[in-house]
Parts: sequence; C-alpha cells; structure tokens
Amino acid sequence: MTSLSVEILAADAAEPITSAGNAQLGIAVLAGIAVIVLLITKFKMHAFLALTIGSLALGAFAGAPLADAIKSFSTGLGNTVAGVGVLIALGAILGKLLADSGGADQIVDTILAKAGKRSMPWAMVLIASVIGLPLFFEVGIVLLIPVVLLVAKRGNYSLMRIGIPALAGLSVMHGLIPPHPGPLVAIDAVGANLGVTLALGLVVAIPTVIIAGPVFSRYAARWVDIQAPEKMIPTRPSEDLEKRPGFGATVATILLPVALMLVKALVDIVIDDPANGVQKVTDVIGSPLIALLAAVIVGMFTLGRAAGFTKERLSSTVDKSLAPIAGILLIVGAGGGFKQTLIDIGVGQMILDFSKDWSIPALLLAWLIAVAIRLATGSATVATISAAGLVAPLAEGMSTSHTALLVLAIGAGSLFFSHVNDAGFWLVKEYFGMNVGQTIKTWSVMETIISVVGIVFVLLLSLVL
Repeated sequence: MTSLSVEILAADAAEPITSAGNAQLGIAVLAGIAVIVLLITKFKMHAFLALTIGSLALGAFAGAPLADAIKSFSTGLGNTVAGVGVLIALGAILGKLLADSGGADQIVDTILAKAGKRSMPWAMVLIASVIGLPLFFEVGIVLLIPVVLLVAKRGNYSLMRIGIPALAGLSVMHGLIPPHPGPLVAIDAVGANLGVTLALGLVVAIPTVIIAGPVFSRYAARWVDIQAPEKMIPTRPSEDLEKRPGFGATVATILLPVALMLVKALVDIVIDDPANGVQKVTDVIGSPLIALLAAVIVGMFTLGRAAGFTKERLSSTVDKSLAPIAGILLIVGAGGGFKQTLIDIGVGQMILDFSKDWSIPALLLAWLIAVAIRLATGSATVATISAAGLVAPLAEGMSTSHTALLVLAIGAGSLFFSHVNDAGFWLVKEYFGMNVGQTIKTWSVMETIISVVGIVFVLLLSLVL
C-alpha cells in the first residue's frame, strides 16, 4: 500500500463515519459478522456477495449513512485489490507453470526416489512445503493428492501416515507465508514489513509443520487406518509430456521470489540507510511485485520452455491460470472493503479502549479474534482479512518484528479447527474417501494443532525479539 493511501486510511480512521458508542459498535460488529456467517453457511451464498452485504449491514447497524458505508467499502476494496491483486495473479501464473510443465512432478519424483520407508512422511512434508510456496491451497491439494495416493498404494502405507504431512505442509504455507492471499492482506492491513514477516513466518512454520505433519501423522494413522481409495487415483498432469524441467532449475525458480524478498529484509536490517545504493537496489528487486514477476519470467524459460512449450502454449497457460483466481480476488477485495468499513465506523478505537483494561497480549487477542471468525465462516482467508481489519490499530507503535508477529498470530488463528463449513474439509474428505467423523479426527485435529503450535511459537518469538 502506498504512503498516500496509508495517510488517507489514517485520516478516514481518525474521523469515524458514525458517532455510535462502544456498545452499539460492538453489537454492530457481531451483527455484521453474523450476517456474513448466515449468508455463507445457511444460504450458501458466495463469500464475495456475503462480505459485500455484511459490510453494508455493519454500517447500517452502526448508524452510519448508507452513502458513507458504500464509500468505505469501495475504498477498502480498491486499496486491497491494488495492494495484493497483482501479486495473487503472479502467484497463480507461477503455480500453473509449475503444474503444467511437470516441474511439480519432477520435484516429487526426485525426492521420493531418494526417500526410504521411514523417511517417507518427512519427504512428503518437504514436497508439500516447497510446492505449497507459490500455489493456492486448493491447487496444491489437487496437485499433491494423486501423488499421496500413489505413494500410499505403491509403498503399502497407511494413507494418513503419508497424507497428513502433505496436508500440513500445504496448510502452514497457506496460513503463514506470503505470497498467499491471507498473509499478504494481513501484511497490507497492519502495515507489516513483508520480508521480515516472511523470515519470521519460516521460523514459525518449520517446527509447526514438523509437529502437525510427521509427528501427528503417527497418531492419525492409528485413529484412522485406511488405504488409498482406488477410484481417486487419477492421472498426473505431466504424463503426456515428452520432457520435463530439471529438478534444480524447478526448485531454484520456486525459491527465487522468497530469496529476493529475504535478501531485501536482511539488507534493510544490516544497512538500514534508505540513501545507500545497495539498499536502493535490494528494495526494488526484493519488492513482492518485482520478485514474483522475476520468478514468472524466469519460470517461462526454466519450466515452460524446458518442457517444450511453444510461445502459444505458454500464452495459453498464463491465460488459463488467471480465470480461476477471479473469485479469490473478489473475496479478498470484498474482505478489504469489510475491513475498511470496520475501521471507518471506529471499531479499531473501540478494541483499543477495551484492550487497555485487559491483560491479554495483543498477539493472543489477534489470534482469538481470527479463531472466532474462522470457526464461524469456515474460511481462512475471510478470517485473516476480518481479523486484520479489527486488530490493525493494535499495530500502532509496535516494532517491525512485532508487527510481523501480529500477522503470523492472525494467520495461525485463521487455520483453527476446519469443520463442515470449510470447503477444504470436504475436499480432503472426498479425496481420501473418509467419513465426516474420520475427517474431524485427522484433518480437523491437524489444523487445530497447526493453529495452537503456531501461536505458541509466535508468543515465544515475541519474548525473544
């Protein structure tokens, strides 16, 4: 978000569009969220429409003029899409190139060829974490599940022993690591440094994914001992290709944007002089837009051309990658509109007023709010966006590292206990051939472990930094 838009938002937030008291604002927030939850769960309305209607309802319940509520929503939607829309699009292109070129399959096959029976769960969590960096969660599942099912069948493993580590790797990346939509929006909302958030996110993600993945899978395999369902083992995307990109080139392409953003964060910490020539260069190449754009351009050669794609095939791949993210962009944008409405009616100040009298740390409060919205709506992205809007004022005066930890606390809360109102729940249930009870005992418990372990490590880091 530009400094101009931050100033505009700060000006808007300083003068609430309603003079309602804290009690009325509290009721308005609960009513607005209740409208969104009801529309998504009861009436099965698309999250974009639910967030739009919920934002207007929020303004109405708070006593704001309808014109002002519409303006707040439109401003928030525009700023959010401007801030993260291009990044989501670039991430989608990179993910599609990775899948269609066979680069993802190349990573999978190379690691599995070197993994023994005992190390297989660790190999799966590594594969999922690397592939999960540039891919949306749903895309990652669709890409990885065939591999999980094939490995479980060929090696005669319990499906949970292989599947849980893969799901944990994908889920942790989705909730904690940019350039995924949720973390990006939270970074934008609270004004966090993307490089620092990425670096600290990796520190939190590694132990979290180990505990929720390979470690928990031992118990999940005992609770739900099932084999891979035959009917769900599909063909893999690259089976019709004559050649695939190399393992090293594929991994380097995926890690390129991460490396560029981490270099920027490191230079910012070590040099800390905006006039310095080196810092000026790293500020440009390490910005999310340039880092992801560089990865996409490099990927066209290291992934697309290496797989024998013609110019027309490359163009078609890019074209196909953008259509599925229209819904995600609209949901993220509407979430930004909801967030801005929350800010403009004065909810941020209300939370500040309340939290002064509480002994709950700001990071734990952010996690609890995200947990509540996640349980209600079933969407990690909606939970992240809404919670970020609510707790953004708490970032005032925070250090760079603690602002980044605030984003990670929200991200961890957004993953808590996925259940029947979450599309991911049904995706996992159907692919693995489980019933609802088995899915809760494995997938839902795994998501809860990720959330709780994540906030524990965030709080531990907050004591050290």
